[in-house]
Formats: sequence, C-alpha cells, structure tokens
Amino acid sequence: MNAEIIKNELVEQKKSKFKGNIYHTTQVLFAYNSNKIEGSRLTEEQTEMIFETRSVIAKEGEQIRADDMIEALNHFRLFDFMLDHYEEPLTKELILKMHKILKRGTSDEYDPRYNVGGFKVLPNIIGIVNVIKTSAPEKVEKDLDSLLKIYENQEKKTIDELIDFHVRFERIHPLSDGNGRVGRILLFKECLRNEIVPFVVLDQDKAFYLRGLREYDRDPIYLKDTCLNEQDIYYSLCEKLLDYYIITEYKDELEI
Repeated sequence: MNAEIIKNELVEQKKSKFKGNIYHTTQVLFAYNSNKIEGSRLTEEQTEMIFETRSVIAKEGEQIRADDMIEALNHFRLFDFMLDHYEEPLTKELILKMHKILKRGTSDEYDPRYNVGGFKVLPNIIGIVNVIKTSAPEKVEKDLDSLLKIYENQEKKTIDELIDFHVRFERIHPLSDGNGRVGRILLFKECLRNEIVPFVVLDQDKAFYLRGLREYDRDPIYLKDTCLNEQDIYYSLCEKLLDYYIITEYKDELEI
C-alpha cells in the first residue's frame, strides 16, 4: 500500500463522516496522543467520545479540565484543516492559523502572554531536565523565515528532510504553547504532501521521541528510528482499516 492510497482515503472519508474507518481512527489516535504528550488527562476512550458525541462522561470523583476537552475538539478541527490544505507550501501564515485553531476558546486565548494566533512574546524552553534552548522571541520570525526558505527550496523531500525540519521547527519553538502539536501536525501534512506514509507519535513512545529531539545533532538515527517505528504502526493500522474495495483496486501498488 502506498502513501497516495492513505492520503486519498483520509480526504474522502473526511467527507463521508462514517465511523470506524481510518479517518475516524486517525482523528482519535492523533488527538489523544499528541495532547497526552503535552499533559492532557483525557483517556483515549474519552477522546473518542468527544469526537463522536461532543461530550464526555467522567468517572466518579474525576475532574476533567475544560481546556483538555476544548483542545481535543480543536485538534479534530486542526486535523480537518490540515487535510484541506495539505498540498500547500509551509508558510508563517499557515503555522499561525494552525495555532489559532488549536488554542481557540482555551484559557490561553484570554491571556495576552500566550499571544494565541501569533508568535511567542516570552522566552520558552523544551523540557525541564536536559533543557533544549529555543529561539528568543525577537529572533523567531527571522529564524523561521530561514528554515522555511531552506525547506521549501529542497526539490525532493524524503522522510529525512521532514524529520530534520521538525527538529529545527521545535528548536525555534515559535509559539507560546502548542509547538509540539502544531509541529507534529505539520509533519503529518508534509508526509501527505510528499507521498510519504504518515505517522502519529504515540504517547507511549514519548521518552524515545524527546530523547531523539535532544540528541539529534549527535545521533540523528535515534529520532529517525522512532519515527519509522511509528510509521510502521500507522501503516499496519491502515492495512486493517482501509476498505476492501480500495485494497482490491490498488492491489498492484501494495507497498510503501
């Protein structure tokens, strides 16, 4: 199965609104894991309930944060936005629009320090132990312009170029919050755009993912191996969930 089949099915299934397909599963998988990596307390089951019913049932005595629910809903919208714009080049405007979608209606939107829909106004870092330094607020636009220019000028982009872009984007950390989630949705988008099998970084592999980001300059293969493992997992999921007639129609192309 190639990336084009997966891409086409995601786009078409988004229109159909049926449950239990690869679009439905990817929405829940992506929102749950990407938000969980950043501290969301929602379970995968609760995330799926929010996707299906726009409501959630809490266990007795459990407190559910409003921002967790809002950001789950927003991540669903962000994924849809990405599918509508996956063919477009990466721009600062696209990145800020994604940030606005992700953080709309959260408590951050009402705090000027977070500058939702704009670049960060206060310094930030990645991690607490083994901290990764990021671009100063006053250097963000210059650093991002340079990164986007270099990336977009590459004629052919393999998964190596996509991973390298992801690392550089995270090191700039241009947003006040949501850099990881926006960065990972950009990574998925660019896989679709460049006909590479996409993937979702799973919360269970968070430690490997963060270590890969930290040690990228010393040993880039660590992050690449993590991403390739996630790609294998997502590919297997696609094989199981894609409609039989799609598999039959493209039976001569069943390879990555």
